[in-house]
Amino acid sequence: MKGFRRFACLFLGLTALASPCLAQETVVLGEDDSLTAGIPGTGPLTVEQAQEWLANPANHVELSVRLPTGLNLGEAQIKGLEKNPLTRAKIELGRQLYFDTRLSKDNTVSCASCHHPQEGFSRHTATGVGIKGQKGGRNSPASYNRILSDLQFWDGRADSLEAQAIGPIQNPIEMGNSHAAAVSTLKGIPAYALQFEKVFPKEGITIDTVGKAIASFERALVTGPSQYDWQEAWQKYASLDAEDLQDIRDEAETNAQYESVKAIVEANPMSDSAVRGMKLFFSKESGCSNCHVGANLADEQYHNLGIGMAAKEPDLGRYTQTKVEKDRGAFKTPTIRNVALSAPYMHDGSLATLEDVVEHYARGGDKNKWLSDKMVPLQLTASQKVDLVEFMRACTGTFPHVSSSRLPE
Repeated sequence: MKGFRRFACLFLGLTALASPCLAQETVVLGEDDSLTAGIPGTGPLTVEQAQEWLANPANHVELSVRLPTGLNLGEAQIKGLEKNPLTRAKIELGRQLYFDTRLSKDNTVSCASCHHPQEGFSRHTATGVGIKGQKGGRNSPASYNRILSDLQFWDGRADSLEAQAIGPIQNPIEMGNSHAAAVSTLKGIPAYALQFEKVFPKEGITIDTVGKAIASFERALVTGPSQYDWQEAWQKYASLDAEDLQDIRDEAETNAQYESVKAIVEANPMSDSAVRGMKLFFSKESGCSNCHVGANLADEQYHNLGIGMAAKEPDLGRYTQTKVEKDRGAFKTPTIRNVALSAPYMHDGSLATLEDVVEHYARGGDKNKWLSDKMVPLQLTASQKVDLVEFMRACTGTFPHVSSSRLPE
């Protein structure tokens, strides 16, 4: 898949390009593994290695970002880059902080402890687990494709990815630290002090620059094209008549694009079940796309699905932030992209499988006073339920290669 993906991007004009004067570099997030693979080398990162990395002007050039096939339809919705532009050095600093347990009070928990690359940038536990094995009250949201989102957390309480990044540091259940103590720790690590000085020359190490660095790394975590995306890309050719298709074949550049997409679709076809599921997913019959819509297949809104509302003291979700009655028990819509990799599901992790999720929607959710009007019982057959699950699996794309090592000594 990866080879085809890069081949396709060559003809679709999505390869990373660098300006000769290094004024700006264009990169495709999710395609350029060098952004998240860490500083080359082995073992703990030394000051000398950090100095060598920082001495390369290319690592400080502001990045102009593109998104891969499928997600690129949402490029106009990219958030946060005006205030916090990306550079390779800033992304790399954020990567180190993301995996560094020294941000926690007892040096045992990092961002990756709840949002790990090997578990779909989430965690296969019902809720997050922090210092001393403490369990939180909510499932760990996936940390990829956050570049298309501003409000963060299940209840939208953080107004930016930068604010989200530093929240867990001082949460007593998560990292259990204070912002001041975390900053003090980083100042005592020479390779961090050096990097912050170069990446944030005016501010240095502050909790705000810590948030900016981690948010930059998280914005680089973008999913690559899935079988669904290539199927969609192929549709514009599949629907053409013979004459229009011949016009495409007669022009070298468009023919190269045509052959590229055709080769990828043939090598990675959606199953018949997934194709049926796709049609059902975007139909009025299922209503799935009422909320799972747009390039990231998520509306960035909050809905009460009935999950957890039967509890004696239910989690009120978005209501805790807005105090608006209709927001009681409403939680943010997660993306369908790569959702097959991040079980369990829902804000409380109460549904173990995608099959369980489909069953929940099929019965119209769990009744309560504030249940979303989008939640209605669905007359789905057993085979249709299977098809929906297969479609969601077909929304799985590649993740960029991310190194969890190479942290400052």
